[in-house]
Amino acid sequence: AILAQGRSLFCSLCSVSLLPVRLRECAMPPKGQKAGKMPEEGGAEPVVKKVKKKRTQSCTSQIYKVLKQVHPKMRISKQAMSIMESCVADTFERIAGEAGKLCRMTKKETMTIREIQSAVRLVLPGELSKHAVSEGSKAIMTLKGFEGAAAAAS
Repeated sequence: AILAQGRSLFCSLCSVSLLPVRLRECAMPPKGQKAGKMPEEGGAEPVVKKVKKKRTQSCTSQIYKVLKQVHPKMRISKQAMSIMESCVADTFERIAGEAGKLCRMTKKETMTIREIQSAVRLVLPGELSKHAVSEGSKAIMTLKGFEGAAAAAS
């Protein structure tokens, strides 16, 4: 945004006085635009490239599916979904960190199912770890079943 201060012009984006400099030589582009050539007076607008947003990993769809399996009629607010998302991310970080420590201790460079399973047993308390290990084992078996069926079909 260009502001007038007395007789000089001042660019609030790049904090530059524009009195000796012409308006089109401003260093910072407006929000949402990349730096490029400013349009000539009376000319066409320059082609503005859109800046792609960095994608963040989210588990919201999986959390929603599990909620509908457990309580089909229940709904969840955005704030509650955000809390669940942070809880999942925290648990993932803890398990991944512990599995990484186990890999370092055994001097292995590859994290396998065994390290993940041991990390789950160490991080999660009592009965919860037993259920998590059994669900994980079941998921691995179904995954290996799909791989075997795909190999047989080829």
